[in-house]
Amino acid sequence: MYRTIASGALVAAVTLLAAPLAAENPASIPGLTAPPMSAKDLVTLPRLGAPVVNREGTLAVYPVTTTDPETLKRTPTHYMLDLTTPGAKPVAVTFPIRASSPAFGADGQLYFLSSEHPQGDGVEPRGRVWRVTLAKDGTTSMPQLVAGYPDADLAGFKLAPGDKAIALWAEVPRDCQKLGCGAAQPQHLPGPGTGKLYDGADGFYRHWDRWATPGRPNRVFVFPLAGGQAQGDGVPVDGRDPATGITADTPTMPFGGGEDIAFSPDGSRAYFVARLSDGNEPGSTNLDIYASDLSGAAPTLLTGSNAATDTAPTPSPDGRYLAWLAMDRPTYEADRLSVRLMDLKTGQVRNLTETIDLSFGSITWDADGKGLIATAEQVLDTPAFRIDVASGKVERLDLMAGNEAHIANVTPMPGGRLLFTRDSLGNPSELYLSDAMGQARPLTDVATTRMGTLASIVTRRFSFAGANGETVWGQITRLADQTGPIPALLYIHGGPQGSFNDSWSNRWNPRVTASQGYAVISVDFHGSTGYGQAFTDAINQNWGGWPLEDLQKGLEAALGLDPQIDGSRACAMGASYGGYMVNWIAGNWPERFKCIVQHDGIFDMRSMYYSTEELWFPRWDFGGSYEQAKDVYEKWNPANHVSKWQTPMLVVTGQLDYRVPYSQGLMSFTALQERGIPSQLLVFPDENHWVLGAKNSLQWHNTVFAWLDRWLKQDKPK
Repeated sequence: MYRTIASGALVAAVTLLAAPLAAENPASIPGLTAPPMSAKDLVTLPRLGAPVVNREGTLAVYPVTTTDPETLKRTPTHYMLDLTTPGAKPVAVTFPIRASSPAFGADGQLYFLSSEHPQGDGVEPRGRVWRVTLAKDGTTSMPQLVAGYPDADLAGFKLAPGDKAIALWAEVPRDCQKLGCGAAQPQHLPGPGTGKLYDGADGFYRHWDRWATPGRPNRVFVFPLAGGQAQGDGVPVDGRDPATGITADTPTMPFGGGEDIAFSPDGSRAYFVARLSDGNEPGSTNLDIYASDLSGAAPTLLTGSNAATDTAPTPSPDGRYLAWLAMDRPTYEADRLSVRLMDLKTGQVRNLTETIDLSFGSITWDADGKGLIATAEQVLDTPAFRIDVASGKVERLDLMAGNEAHIANVTPMPGGRLLFTRDSLGNPSELYLSDAMGQARPLTDVATTRMGTLASIVTRRFSFAGANGETVWGQITRLADQTGPIPALLYIHGGPQGSFNDSWSNRWNPRVTASQGYAVISVDFHGSTGYGQAFTDAINQNWGGWPLEDLQKGLEAALGLDPQIDGSRACAMGASYGGYMVNWIAGNWPERFKCIVQHDGIFDMRSMYYSTEELWFPRWDFGGSYEQAKDVYEKWNPANHVSKWQTPMLVVTGQLDYRVPYSQGLMSFTALQERGIPSQLLVFPDENHWVLGAKNSLQWHNTVFAWLDRWLKQDKPK
């Protein structure tokens, strides 16, 4: 039995940025009266960033990144918005220098990070912290230098409550007593040549898209503030003495940021997340939370009893409690994240969400300190929840009319108000305000009105009986007004513990792909997130089993729901695990598809294991190292089924991808060439596991769409 829910794009009334978008000719797709979204539209669409709010909750500042349609150069602009006046218009902030990571001080001054200097190009570019006074018309005072050091390229900062102190972080040699010493010779570059020398006891030698710099971790130093300026040499939270302190990256690599650091309300302690940099690091998910008393002594380990992940330290407004997110199973990066609460007076720890089968991705205290606001994936949506600290009651908030879609960047404010961003498959992120945690109203129109000028899409949610007869969910996204037979695309998400949920993406975007005249079908197969931990765990040692069965049944279910979709003209496409799966499909479902798009997919399990960097991942998913679980790796190895490959394939890879090294893509392409299968190879020398650059993104989309058209559009020669 199939359950379906239809949803369309939200259209707002007020335009913030009104430059025209490029679009394809609607005459090429029957039934359209408005232009469909093009790849250039996606690349040049303005992008909203995370907002920051002043202490009183009366003013927000947020970034919008625009992309020039001719040069494809990206430019960030910040806007301020009055939160007390309904219908207030955003006002552009005119920073004298390029600014990022803004934060309000207690006195209303706006602090920010910049690698530029007011004196211009004559000053060495490096990260410094500045502050300005912000006027109602968006103009600012000349920047005042808060912190800048000759031998340190500051990467971020966080203010203590009341502006009593500031935490600064940068790559700093572990034996440095103060923020600096940047001129010291890196230990992995002994010279006299260019060779990098790594020791097995130092942890990662490369991670995500960069080679490691052992002995120079991300380190946090806390400085007193006086008159808006950092004072003295600062205190390292990891301890001054390397022998008694810890050696670790804070923020954590490769994606950690300010959420890894928090001050107590009185500013006397700093809480931070770290994973020890040693020989065990590539196989460990043991992120821990430490507390520093800001004396320079070794920090106190607060989560030593848990060998799995502990992250997102969040002190209560009164300083009595520390909340954080924690997993239970060591070395499993996709374990359920529950909300823990420590009474800092007694040391007692409670698991507030132990009985709730949700994995929370963010937490923050509400303004009165009686509860926590958290977000978690739940059946294609990412709603917000309120967790009562006293009772442990978890309540799902109803912030949006219709589907919640993807709620993020939640900021509680006085009076029970919530500021947050919301995006969906149909629309990119916009800023919303909820009064008393009720239905929210939109505050911005960064891109919504623009989207309303393009051909509408419709997204249908559906469920079906997948592997083991268990309920599996999927979505169909297509142009609302398209007529005639519509070719099908099977979109396969990565992770594999992830979801193609109701959210916007600047990379694998169902709306822009559907706008080329395709029906995009995504299936959240066994292993996906948002359906309970047992469903996520089901992919363990089962990579090509139940997920493939779910994809096969999900495709047929979708075709049965919409008779306009032409299942005889279908391609499969995916990245990361999705790229692995299309390689697996090529040998285990070889006659189903007209073409395949494979991005950063695993081709050979053995070489992948010995060349990837985060070894905890394959060890968990396949039951051990390659030597320990060789039979499992080879059972699900696409390379073992190349003799059955016959489907034309586009292979895409990035040379800076150290997660699934680009050699995996080269092996796939070689296999295709040897078998005489029509194929193309697209290699980005300056991209990692993701394609992020504007020009590269446009090239990616143009190449992929041309490949799909070649095999699926009836009026085009192959």
